[in-house]
Amino acid sequence: MRTRGSAAPARRGARVALTPVIIGLVVAIAVSIVLSLAFGSERIPLADVWAVVRGQLSGDPVSSPFATIIWQLRMPRALLAVLVGAGLSIGGAGMQTLVRNPLAEPYLLGISSGASVGATAVLVFGVLARFGVYSLSAGALLGALGAAGAVFGVSQAQGGLTPLRMVLSGVVLSSAFSAVASFMVFLSDDNHAATSVMFWMLGSVAGASWEKLLLPLLAVAVVGTAMLAVSSWLDALAAGPETAAALGVRVGAMRVGLFIGLGVLIGCLVAVSGGIGFVGLIVPHAARMTVGSLHRRMLPIAALVGSLFLLWVDVVSRVVVSPQEIPIGVVTGVIGAPVFLVLMGRRRYAFGSRDA
Repeated sequence: MRTRGSAAPARRGARVALTPVIIGLVVAIAVSIVLSLAFGSERIPLADVWAVVRGQLSGDPVSSPFATIIWQLRMPRALLAVLVGAGLSIGGAGMQTLVRNPLAEPYLLGISSGASVGATAVLVFGVLARFGVYSLSAGALLGALGAAGAVFGVSQAQGGLTPLRMVLSGVVLSSAFSAVASFMVFLSDDNHAATSVMFWMLGSVAGASWEKLLLPLLAVAVVGTAMLAVSSWLDALAAGPETAAALGVRVGAMRVGLFIGLGVLIGCLVAVSGGIGFVGLIVPHAARMTVGSLHRRMLPIAALVGSLFLLWVDVVSRVVVSPQEIPIGVVTGVIGAPVFLVLMGRRRYAFGSRDA
């Protein structure tokens, strides 16, 4: 059911032509990726950047003193920022639908806090050292999936995956996992390890490599495609369990499937980038304001806007205090807080309004 306050923005979003917006965003992302390769502790002329990129794409690499920096360091980093931005935006949209709460974000169910336990164990105690350069990602992924499993188990034991039970279980267990991670840091007498834990918790894509792109790529592609395939069911679920059931949606099974998909997606993203806040909270709302609340329209726009946003946030994080870097979570917090307050002040916007 629409209210008078929500009908106007829904119709306005429906009038926005989707294809030109998608094409414009894809072009903006492609151009931004190339431009981002010029920024960092070592400024590189755009002509050299384009020469290296064009040579690599054409199969005829050019000889340049900047080739390694551009193609082996900055290009994987830019692509990882694109993937993480898209994944967090999709995850935030899915989480807001799952718990029917506009304040929901990807880490609501304690996934980030669980990942911090695994990452802290690796950084402080050297757990999973046999995995080498992948030990941190492996520890974070195991912690994230363990946290998601704990929230799932507690919610099911209390009577099922209702929005209230998921939120309460996630908040409580998130606090517990954060306390465990903090206690492990307290036990450590290595200041460098404690600093590394703090930097990881605030998020970064600095450790990107071509090999590390496969996991987030698969997670974003599979979960994003699956959510688009059941977009009409997500629309029904967002309208409420009674409405969804009346439309033939198996609400319980839908919640379980969405929970598992989001848990795997966010776990994979946190494993490679740490905890990056605000992206999954504000981008889905911005997408709804642009093209409406139908998931088949909103999800692609959210993914593309999230990619573009996080790509440039990463550029800002590495040039503001160059040659040092600011954790991405700091930059997204500084930008995201006022943006979200602006969204809250838009009286014509209502979470959950639906297009015809």
